[in-house]
Amino acid sequence: MNFMLKNAAFGGRRTVSMAAAAGLLLAGAGAASATTVVKWLHLELDPKNVAAWEDIVKKYEAQHPDVDIQMQFLENEAFKAKLPTLLQSDDVPDFFYSWGGGVLKQQSETGALQDVTAALDADGGKLRNAYTPASVNGLTFDGKTWAIPYKVGLVSFFYNKALFAKAGVKAEDIKSWADFLDTVKKIKAAGIVPIAGGGGEKWPIHFYWSYLVMREGGQKVFEAAKNGEGEGFLDPAIIKAGDDLAELGKLEPFQPGYLGATWPQTLGVFGDGKAAMILGFENTEANQRKNAGDGKGLATDNIGRFAFPAVEGGAGKPTDTLGGLNGWAVTKKASKEAIDFLAFLTNAENERAMAKAGMLLPVAVGAGDGVTSPLLAESAKQLAGSTWHQNFFDQDLGAAVGRVVNDVSVEIVSGQMNSKDGAQMIQDAFELEQ
Repeated sequence: MNFMLKNAAFGGRRTVSMAAAAGLLLAGAGAASATTVVKWLHLELDPKNVAAWEDIVKKYEAQHPDVDIQMQFLENEAFKAKLPTLLQSDDVPDFFYSWGGGVLKQQSETGALQDVTAALDADGGKLRNAYTPASVNGLTFDGKTWAIPYKVGLVSFFYNKALFAKAGVKAEDIKSWADFLDTVKKIKAAGIVPIAGGGGEKWPIHFYWSYLVMREGGQKVFEAAKNGEGEGFLDPAIIKAGDDLAELGKLEPFQPGYLGATWPQTLGVFGDGKAAMILGFENTEANQRKNAGDGKGLATDNIGRFAFPAVEGGAGKPTDTLGGLNGWAVTKKASKEAIDFLAFLTNAENERAMAKAGMLLPVAVGAGDGVTSPLLAESAKQLAGSTWHQNFFDQDLGAAVGRVVNDVSVEIVSGQMNSKDGAQMIQDAFELEQ
């Protein structure tokens, strides 16, 4: 794997700048090049997004002619497969895309990553204060931060306004889990499928279990469970969350065949107007169009959204949020120039521009006004008020435990397992990993 090759996937920017090329020629004549090379490994598929990054790189290199930013693309599965070996090779990147959570924690424990806490806290915490606290905290383990925040995601409900009107229900009336279940009943009574569900890939269903654990137990209970403290995943609040999910399952809220539905198919069910709701990512409005039968999907003004409801009597706050948290993990031998470029890449000006381009929900303080889509703006506003932003459970808990979480979520909602047995399975998987 050679970082000096062109990025063929996108037609390639020159990965060796003119300055670097000149330096190489001079080196051949006995002179030394002062250029610092910064290697950036990513898996972005959209050429438009890569082009936006290219522009940022050009601006930075113009301001820092002694720095050469070299970009390399790896496809998602190749990225996951090759990264462990790459991190131990001579071609190690200076920084790479990270989903955060358990994988980032495991990588930090290998010694391959650089603790960026000092960089964040330098100059009175200038860089730390440039990001939302939740985004930094989500990339921090045992008091040390292992990645520079890049973007944040949010899981929330999206709904078909026309179908809600037909069923005589209103999103603004859904404040609690009990309200939500009542809404599901009313929608079903109107002859409409209440929710598009993706049980085939399992992880879309884990959103329900995860949010219910957050609402029932709050941050204290979940943090204790994942740290092997107290009753772990057998905490009564976690078992109660499973009971809540089972109660939803008994209403048979999903479309026929949902247990075999992939996520794209699930988005298509919602986009085709065959279900009133979907619990999905912040980009659901755009992705339902791509997966609808006619390629158009629901009109933007026919889609509304609302936060996952509170649970009456639960310790969690309705302002606690679930979703992705992505950053740039910095490797052990990365230069100070790599950190400096990352600070530039993720500053408020550049994050605002990327938000305007629809690339992300920003983590840079003051960049939220770059979000122009009304639905994305609602997500950004909710995230701005988040009291605890939790990364996806199946990522945060690591691959092995995460798979069990996904399996258990589907089994509970489909009535194949009770909540206590499900909690025990997750606890057993957790203990095996210790």
